[in-house]
Amino acid sequence: MTVLTPSVSRLRSAAAVFAACAALGAHAAPPLLPQRPVVLLGEVHDNAAAHALRLAAFEAVLARGERPALVMEQFDRERQGALDSARAAGGDADALIAAAGGPGWDWSFYRPFVAAALRAGVPIVAANVSRADARLVMREGLAAQGFDADVPAPVLDTLAGEIEGSHCGQLDAAMARRMALAQVARDQSMARALEAHAAGGAVLLAGNGHVRTDVGAPRWLSPATRARSEAIGVVEAGDGTTAFDRRVEVPRQNRPDPCAAMRAAPAASAAG
Repeated sequence: MTVLTPSVSRLRSAAAVFAACAALGAHAAPPLLPQRPVVLLGEVHDNAAAHALRLAAFEAVLARGERPALVMEQFDRERQGALDSARAAGGDADALIAAAGGPGWDWSFYRPFVAAALRAGVPIVAANVSRADARLVMREGLAAQGFDADVPAPVLDTLAGEIEGSHCGQLDAAMARRMALAQVARDQSMARALEAHAAGGAVLLAGNGHVRTDVGAPRWLSPATRARSEAIGVVEAGDGTTAFDRRVEVPRQNRPDPCAAMRAAPAASAAG
C-alpha cells in the first residue's frame, strides 16, 4: 500500500472520507448496518468509499446504544499496553495513534474510528500479529508461536493462491505457503481478540481477506461466537469474492497498476 506523507495523507484521505459520507445522503441508513453483536467489517485498505461506509455503520451502532469493543487489525497486539497508557493519560485519537500505531497504514482513514471509540468510551483493541512475529511463524510454524496448527489443507491452499496472485506471480510457491501460515496467525489473533470481547459486542476493522468466512478469522471463532457474528465484505466493483455473510460493493479506487512495478523490477535488475 502506498503511504502518503502524513500532512498530505491526512488532507486527501479525510477529504475523501467526508465526500464519501456526504454521498451516502444525510438521512440514508448505512447500507451495511450490522445486525449481530460481533461484527467483522472488511475493507480495501485504500478505498475511501469503503471507509466511509464502515464509519457510518460503526457510528450507527453506537448511536443505537450499543457499546462494542473496536478491534483493529491496524494495531499490533503487543502495542496494547502503549494504547492503554496513552488513553489513560487522556490522549486523543492522534495521541493513541502516535503511541501505538505503526508504519504502512494511512492513519487518516482510521483516526475517525479511534475518535468515535474514545467519545463512546468503548475498548480499543490491538489485534494484529506484528511483522516480527509473522516472520517467526513463517520460520518456526504456528504451534511454536502459540497458534493452532491444525489448519485444513484447503485453507492453506486458498490462502497461498491468493498471496501468489497478490504478488503478481513474482513469488515462489514455497514462500507463498509460508506467508499463508502468517496469514492464519493473523486471522487467529483477530479471532481471539473478538472472543475476548464477544460478551459485550465487538466490531473488527480488517482487510476483506481476514473477514472471509471460508479462510479468515470467522472460521477460528468458537461455534457460540460464530453464531452471534456477522462477516461483512466491503468489496470493490468487479471483485467476485462471495465468502462473506454479507457483501457491499463500493466503486473502485483509482490507483496505479500494483503489478507494474513488480514486473519492471526484474527487468531493471537484468538490465543493470
